Amino acid sequence: MAANVVGIDLGTTYSAIATLDDTGKPTTIPNSDNEMLTPSAVLLLDDGTAVVGQAALDVAMEQPERVATLIKRKIGKASYGVVAGREFRPETLSAIILAKLVKDAEVRLGPIKKAVITVPAYFDDTRRKATQDAGRIAGLEVLDILDEPTAAALAYSLQPTRGAAGLPPIVKPQTVLVYDLGGGTFDVTLVRLAKNHFQTLAIEGDAELGGKDWDDCIVQHVAQKFLEAHGLDPRQDKQSLTALRTAAERAKRTLSKLPRTTITCSHAGKTLSVPLSREEFEAMTASLLFRTRYLCGKVLRDAGLTWDEVDRVLLVGGSTHMPMTSRMLQELTGKQPDNSLAVSEVVARGAALHAGILLAKQDAESAEALGEDARELLEDVVEINVNAHSLGIEARDSDNVLINDILIPKNTMLPVAASRVYFTKVENQQRVRVKVLQGEAPQAKDCIPIGECWIDGLPPNLPKSSPIQVRCGVASNGLIDILALDMTSGKIAHTVIHRTSGLTEEEIEREAAFVRRLHIQ
Repeated sequence: MAANVVGIDLGTTYSAIATLDDTGKPTTIPNSDNEMLTPSAVLLLDDGTAVVGQAALDVAMEQPERVATLIKRKIGKASYGVVAGREFRPETLSAIILAKLVKDAEVRLGPIKKAVITVPAYFDDTRRKATQDAGRIAGLEVLDILDEPTAAALAYSLQPTRGAAGLPPIVKPQTVLVYDLGGGTFDVTLVRLAKNHFQTLAIEGDAELGGKDWDDCIVQHVAQKFLEAHGLDPRQDKQSLTALRTAAERAKRTLSKLPRTTITCSHAGKTLSVPLSREEFEAMTASLLFRTRYLCGKVLRDAGLTWDEVDRVLLVGGSTHMPMTSRMLQELTGKQPDNSLAVSEVVARGAALHAGILLAKQDAESAEALGEDARELLEDVVEINVNAHSLGIEARDSDNVLINDILIPKNTMLPVAASRVYFTKVENQQRVRVKVLQGEAPQAKDCIPIGECWIDGLPPNLPKSSPIQVRCGVASNGLIDILALDMTSGKIAHTVIHRTSGLTEEEIEREAAFVRRLHIQ
């Protein structure tokens, strides 16, 4: 067993960790409660104890100010907020969850040093780097940050026991739509699968859409009924709201199995029970489901395909347990969605497979950590991915407005390079600033700055509007390479932009030291 490397699905509501056996089969590792999924909740106590999982959720009902939940929704932001009297970065709270997953897994596997961590495919660069920083704070060597739908499709395409799972073996290339509706995010990805070949075709998604939004619809419905009945709003009290959110999630799960349920809300000494049918729930959340349907159609258009050209629809994420998702997808695609690979565990398993692929292609010592059968399964696998967001250069248009001049459109196969000619603004210009942007918006201010560099040492006495060719290359590992050519003199300036994270090296070490001091359980 490749005991020193794992795949981790760091989820909004639940997280999971997986490894490979000697045959290359991915297996989910249970936590200390013998559960495959660990709630992504952190309770912080005054004695330096951090409790992760269900126990933290239970305490949140009484002491919500001590518990952090839905951390992934804030990853990439400067602050999560105050927990137990201390302001936290989302990276630090995420690192505590990662440390808990690793600690529990080490009981069965031994020391774990390396991991692949998954993120929603539609996460921007800031969120990806923050997730990588969280892994480092947790003491892990992060081998890669992998898109969740990619991980799920890998688990599907490389399952050594596909027949036992009820899945047909891949005997010819297939085009698969991966519909990934998690607790806090939504992705839809089109992938092309063949024997030992995996290619992402197109990605769409919404980093602010997930099962939590379905829960919120129930919360708003019940709170309004309570307000009408008692003249009081349970949403105004943190403890009452936490309890109501818990009841709403439980009701959502119940309605996935039964046609009706009842939600009980208590606040300020008063109680109200509100009945809710599946039909009512589906009606109040119809707009949310439509957003996922629209993005499914958009990713298909982006790839230039029709539904007849999609061979299979793969469900991923716990929120796909809601019957409305399968029904909508069958109506939209004409195909019965496939949920045969444990929708809540498949991402972690795919991450473990990706980790195995990376090890198999490294030096002999790294590959030796895999069993012989696993190496044979993984060493020849080819993975081809695309960029989920466009990359552009900040430039000025004829009206002197800063625009996002897109050089590399989204869904472009990686690695890739593109170039364009720009012009100096003034006479005798000595420097050119190259600022790389991420996003689809036409104006620079609406995009995310990835990094910038200055091209110095241009020839003297350059006239205004002298041509400067800028070449932007993106490697498979996301490294951006910038080359600028002064077309007047032939002089070349070159730099490499390492995508910057929100945390400095000193801040990462400081937060890592804090996490190491915690007693995590």
